[in-house]
Amino acid sequence: MSRPSNWPLSSSASRILTPGFLLEALEKHPLTCGCYPTAMGFYPRAHGHSMRREQHDDNLLLLCTEGRGFVQTPSGGFSVATGDMVLLPRTLEHSYAAVEQDPWTLYWVHFKGSNAGDFIDHLLPDDEYRMHSGVEPSLLTGFDQMLTAGSTGYSLDAYIGAANRLRHLLAEFALCRDRQRSQNMGKLRLPELQSYMREHVNSSLSLGELAAFTGLTPQHFSSRYKAETGYSPMRHFLHMKMEAACRLLDSTQHSVKTIAVMLGYLDPLYFSRMFRQTVGLSPSQYRESQRG
Repeated sequence: MSRPSNWPLSSSASRILTPGFLLEALEKHPLTCGCYPTAMGFYPRAHGHSMRREQHDDNLLLLCTEGRGFVQTPSGGFSVATGDMVLLPRTLEHSYAAVEQDPWTLYWVHFKGSNAGDFIDHLLPDDEYRMHSGVEPSLLTGFDQMLTAGSTGYSLDAYIGAANRLRHLLAEFALCRDRQRSQNMGKLRLPELQSYMREHVNSSLSLGELAAFTGLTPQHFSSRYKAETGYSPMRHFLHMKMEAACRLLDSTQHSVKTIAVMLGYLDPLYFSRMFRQTVGLSPSQYRESQRG
């Protein structure tokens, strides 16, 4: 396990190291072996906080909620400001320090597990180590809940809970990242656009119509939309239609043909083919499966 810094704790700070017998249990337990904390803590206004690691045995997540700091890796250095999250994968040589005039406040957690690398790839797919997530209450709550494991007398159940809160926290960072990106998309106005798409699931919007909503050219709009969501706009619109179809199959007795027409499909066979490709079942099979 990578050793945390020995920054002197204030009365409101915390530093929790998972003891060896719990690390062994968490590594083997089916509910935690994929991702579990090896150390975690909270450093408020961490004057003089710094660390250098030439060897890094686990992964490290930092969330800056106030102030500023700086991180250095072999590929270069970067500043860290309020609302920034930093992920430093295992084996990555690094150093970091709080800015003297405006030292950062940090939540942090060291973690490992068989799925830890998958979480990192999902959050930072472009080999960057920093993203702006914002200081959202859900993130702070997640960290605070995870840190409660440090006052339970090393309860295995408490650390199993902390490990699963960590997994939830990593997933929440991805959602916060996406919300931050959507707020900075300029003309794309992703939340308004997707609301417009959902309001028109009963029609056949074209790529040109969606692009016109944003004021972008179809090609520019399509590339930006896919970069932000992982889907092409028309594929995502299809998914919205199939979500609506599932709700109608669940909540009404309408025939498949009627539901197809309600969602803008004049050819019920084409609708059924798109439904099967998306959901994995035919509409009739889906409806039957919900009755079981």
